[in-house]
Amino acid sequence: MSQVQSDVLNVVIIGGGLVGGLTALLLAQGGVQATVLDAAPILDAEKTKSVANPRVLALSQATIHLLKTAGVWDRLARQQPYTGMQVWNKNGYGEINFGHAAEQMPSVEQALGSMVEPSLLNLAIQEKMLEQLQDYRTQVKVTAIEQGVAGIWQIHLADGTQLKTRLLIGADGANSFVREQAFIDLDILDYKQAGLSCAIRTAQPHQHVARQIFLETGPLAFLPMASLKPEQQGYWQSIVWTLPDDYAAEYAALNDADFTALLTRESHHMLGEVLEATPRAQFPLKARAAQQYVKAGLALIGDAAHVIHPLAGQGVNIGCLDAAILCDVLLHDLKRGVWAHEQSLQRYEHRRKGQNDAMMHSMSAIGWMETTQLFPVVWARNFGLKQVEQHAALKDAFMAQANGLQILKDTQYAV
Repeated sequence: MSQVQSDVLNVVIIGGGLVGGLTALLLAQGGVQATVLDAAPILDAEKTKSVANPRVLALSQATIHLLKTAGVWDRLARQQPYTGMQVWNKNGYGEINFGHAAEQMPSVEQALGSMVEPSLLNLAIQEKMLEQLQDYRTQVKVTAIEQGVAGIWQIHLADGTQLKTRLLIGADGANSFVREQAFIDLDILDYKQAGLSCAIRTAQPHQHVARQIFLETGPLAFLPMASLKPEQQGYWQSIVWTLPDDYAAEYAALNDADFTALLTRESHHMLGEVLEATPRAQFPLKARAAQQYVKAGLALIGDAAHVIHPLAGQGVNIGCLDAAILCDVLLHDLKRGVWAHEQSLQRYEHRRKGQNDAMMHSMSAIGWMETTQLFPVVWARNFGLKQVEQHAALKDAFMAQANGLQILKDTQYAV
């Protein structure tokens, strides 16, 4: 039995993950109730908290600030602040250090950022949405989306329900159905590489420092993560290893003993022996960018709009900045009695797309520079790292870019 909702909603968000959820919560704070349609089910809190997720997200200070603003941060079951970052080259001498090591668990305010398991973040966002939103629907399948008269979007659900909205926000990830249904094309950059990810325990403690070493095959990152066992706190890390496709397949197939031995060797014993590794996950690396972020009455945010190389761990932070800028633009207009005006949506695109595209292309250039063996390039890369290491102003500029607070400067979410 199809159910057509006759009244037109102000905003429908498709996708209730981190970026869609944050958008809904920031809008709710500004007095706008969004209808959120999420394909995922309600999470089992105890089960989610009791399993360590081998992948972590490196959240920037800007993302942490936005999660605090939305009342999500304090709900996180565990997180691992990091105070330092080390990047170096295996075959050269370039090394760069940001921040410092810390014996004790630092407070998040003293940190460069924090490592958080995505499952715990999704749980915290979901709990807050269940509290704050009047119309949050889970396990919803959207079957069709079309633009009706006067810029109103119609959404058809699998159960026969039809919704109409003045603004449709697509926060439904890299394979966005909203983007596809809105006929927005995609630029794809295939790195012909895969990411290999798992959690590892090392002989030496990480001291709250994120480490990245550039190998001939690609960068290998060790990211500090919270441990489920108190006695092992400080020794667990999540790794992201960027490899050519064939290497990734070969390494993923190794047994635990061979894999930990390989990792100990390839990481140049940077934290001594790798003692333990969880099962490996493999994911293809492709950068994608929507050719436009907005249409009349429609906006794409997060991975629906762009997917960049995970090298800098910036994907989730860029998505949260999308959410903040879009909400800032919408709520600013609302005060003037306007809602989701085409010019406002264009302003969001203007403020985010150029920056995100630049990040995507710089990441692919960095990705190429990291793996090339051409001697002048290796020298230039080492020289580049050294230059940054020796110039406090350059390092500060690099960190300001990475922590994202600069982008929030002219918004209501400024720190």
